[in-house]
Amino acid sequence: MFTDGRITLDHGAGGTTMRGLIQDVFLKSFDNAELSALADGAKLSLPSSQIVFTTDSYVVQPLVFPGGDLGKLAVCGTVNDLLVMGARPLYLSLGLIIEEGLPLELLKQICSSIAQTASAASVAIVTGDTKVVPRGQCDQLFINTSGIGSLPLGNGLSPEPIKTGDAIIVSGTLGDHAMAILSVRNGLTVSHKLESDCAPLVELVGSMLTQHGGVKWMRDATRGGVAAVLDELSTGFQCRLEIHETRIPSADATRAICELLGFDPIHLANEGKIVAVVARDQADAIVNTMRATEHGAHAAIIGEVIGQGKAGVRVVTASGGTRKLQRPSGELLPRIC
Repeated sequence: MFTDGRITLDHGAGGTTMRGLIQDVFLKSFDNAELSALADGAKLSLPSSQIVFTTDSYVVQPLVFPGGDLGKLAVCGTVNDLLVMGARPLYLSLGLIIEEGLPLELLKQICSSIAQTASAASVAIVTGDTKVVPRGQCDQLFINTSGIGSLPLGNGLSPEPIKTGDAIIVSGTLGDHAMAILSVRNGLTVSHKLESDCAPLVELVGSMLTQHGGVKWMRDATRGGVAAVLDELSTGFQCRLEIHETRIPSADATRAICELLGFDPIHLANEGKIVAVVARDQADAIVNTMRATEHGAHAAIIGEVIGQGKAGVRVVTASGGTRKLQRPSGELLPRIC
């Protein structure tokens, strides 16, 4: 089936070669009762009458990077999208577009990463699809994952409206994913270890929503970084925000590359960080809960809602001045997620 250890067009043709790929690679990695039936869809049991459904596609290059790979990224991105909606992730679909010539061992490595990450997030891969395209029609491997989650997770998101005085929290250091991708693409080295923050945030968000009731809104800060999230928050709820530059956490390695190349971590993509708006009287307790989890050790209150009725995000700089925070007009680093 793999005469030279690479994917061929026959692996996507629907015949015995494709069946062998499904059985020898995908079923071995993701085996469960729903998937093993190899039906056109999965029959699922849902523990609530309300669900959240999300979908995303992933095209990162290189496929393997410090701290993760395309497979881990695809699971984390969709799981985290469900979590910030206040849902408990349950099921994922997995669609792969594979370029002819992709090494089989690389595909197996990525499938193993998908399986490990899904297990860590307590989600099951229950249905999927594979397409193989000729050389040059895709860049090695593209992945789509769709996810279903049940509402609520813990206490769920608070129904209380966002108001003046609410605190804005980030769950940790910013820009690590973008700088990890940039460093491996360009051969950059720094004295400190630089890795993507790619992670499923089940423990972090679960702890927040189980132990507290004051979490009003969340987003994961992927493309466009925290700056894009804050712009979405301000515009969507017509509120004014103030962010303090000195409170924004960043890792030494990420900060070093940002200073070298002129980037601002607040504009850079993350794959394991969230932004949350919480009631001010619960903010300190929520941060302490986040810091007790593996992926929330550097959680911090970076600002607050300062007014309503008009959109705008103001940054108080380290020197004491202020500047307007603009949403990025384009993608600073393409193909990072």
